[in-house]
Amino acid sequence: MLRTNPLFLDYLEELYNKQENKEDITLKSFEKGDRILTQNEVSTKIMLIKSGITKCYFVEENDKEYIVEFLGKGEIIGEIEVIKNVSCLCSIEAMTEVSVYSMSIPYFQALIKSDLTLNNLLLDVFAERIVNTSSRASYQQLRTTEHTLSQLLELKSKEMEISKEDMAAYLGITVKSLNRALKEIKENNSEE
Repeated sequence: MLRTNPLFLDYLEELYNKQENKEDITLKSFEKGDRILTQNEVSTKIMLIKSGITKCYFVEENDKEYIVEFLGKGEIIGEIEVIKNVSCLCSIEAMTEVSVYSMSIPYFQALIKSDLTLNNLLLDVFAERIVNTSSRASYQQLRTTEHTLSQLLELKSKEMEISKEDMAAYLGITVKSLNRALKEIKENNSEE
């Protein structure tokens, strides 16, 4: 539910500390609620989350929000858009205070051509996303909303604040359905 990538974070921190041109990778901060990337807009940087939690979401044609993932330390954003030369596929919003390493596009493109470590990290990221997407799709079809919601509530109690709207958007249900599921969980817990 909350994706992190400590290996990628270590790699980029090392690059940041070794860089000769201090403009290739910079540190940037975002406040809770700030939009880091916006769906359908052109991204001007590739970013890697140093600290904090973000949500990655699509806004559908009917203006409904669907949260794909919650992203934390070490997660890279904006790389697919640069590699494919397309506008942002989704929006990324800070759910907490967020600090990112912001990399210039020319520098990122040069690294892709010359740095095997970066390419291996990117391959791993892409493979992980495919696995997560397919397992989440099957998981949500095989498990009840209440089961997935229980896991989301556990994450909420440990690591982050999640609004009812965001929980519903992550589960792909309405807030009304979410309230029903929360009521069922509460009733089941009181029976035990």
